[in-house]
Amino acid sequence: MEIKTPCKLNYYMPAEWVEHDATWLSWPTNNTTFPKNILNNVENIYCRIISALSYGEKVKVLVNDLITKKIVLKKLDNFAHNDKNIIFYEIKTADVWTRDYSPIFLINHKTNEKAVVKWKYNAYGEKYDDLLYDDVAGTNIAEVSGVKIFTPGIILEGGSIDVDGEGTLLTTERCLLNKNRNPNLNKNQIEEYLREYLGVSKIIWLKSGIRGDDTDGHVDNFARFVAKGKVICAYSSENDPNYFALNKNLEILCNSVDACGNEFEIIKIPVPKPIINIKENKQLPASYANFYIGNKVILLPIFNDANDTKVIEILKNVFPEREVIPISARDLVFGYGGIHCITQQEPTKFIF
Repeated sequence: MEIKTPCKLNYYMPAEWVEHDATWLSWPTNNTTFPKNILNNVENIYCRIISALSYGEKVKVLVNDLITKKIVLKKLDNFAHNDKNIIFYEIKTADVWTRDYSPIFLINHKTNEKAVVKWKYNAYGEKYDDLLYDDVAGTNIAEVSGVKIFTPGIILEGGSIDVDGEGTLLTTERCLLNKNRNPNLNKNQIEEYLREYLGVSKIIWLKSGIRGDDTDGHVDNFARFVAKGKVICAYSSENDPNYFALNKNLEILCNSVDACGNEFEIIKIPVPKPIINIKENKQLPASYANFYIGNKVILLPIFNDANDTKVIEILKNVFPEREVIPISARDLVFGYGGIHCITQQEPTKFIF
């Protein structure tokens, strides 16, 4: 019997810049990810994000319990926000990386129905035992979404892929072909899953990600679609440890075409200077490319770096109809993630 995959049923994953009904977030509570000395700053970052998004769309916030919800509401009192657009779900999570363990929302281009794809999540190749529970959290999100659920049965994190909503997908070999994810699948088989469950037809394989990224090279840390035919791509100088990886990815993009056969307009953005976790002597995955596209705003991580102003201006030119909101993200990246990593968009049903 033929499996009725999303693609066969006319579902696809829209681009991030199309209108959202909501953005999903999980309130930070993991003291291993964010020690007490920086947790308060991270909570303030969350409040800024919730505040900014709430004026353009619903913000669906996951909290472990009613006590946490009350804490969040109290903190939000210090930030202007549209409380009518903030919705809480008492769904227990191990950590904040909603992008990676929550389901991916789809739209049916014929019936206009929503659906979700719930991939399996193994905490980045079973690197973190304490995060494995978030596979359950992702299932709980899928269930409360109230829409049809597809379950491919393979491991995939949302930050490992990016789509243009026109049939093209970006990913990296180092992550999706890593044997710590789906050791029994080859490249062709993984491509088939991407086509059938995300509704894409063209897959562009970049090589690897930036230094400090414990996800094995998530694409959302260096290459992002920002409009049809347009890709933002990070670059660095030759003396930066990211140079060779980023230069190779840039070369691949320059020689690629989208699903319609068109070359890309590539918008280059720099990387900030390396930020080091002194305690662990590790470079952190600080990247301007880890921004989030809301209905009315662009949430841009900044790092008290000389390139902050330059990237703000680039993003203003790329998204002239949205307000670019710079958010200091040094404490957030201490947890080895960024703004895009903690968000997941839920697209709006379109009016034909």
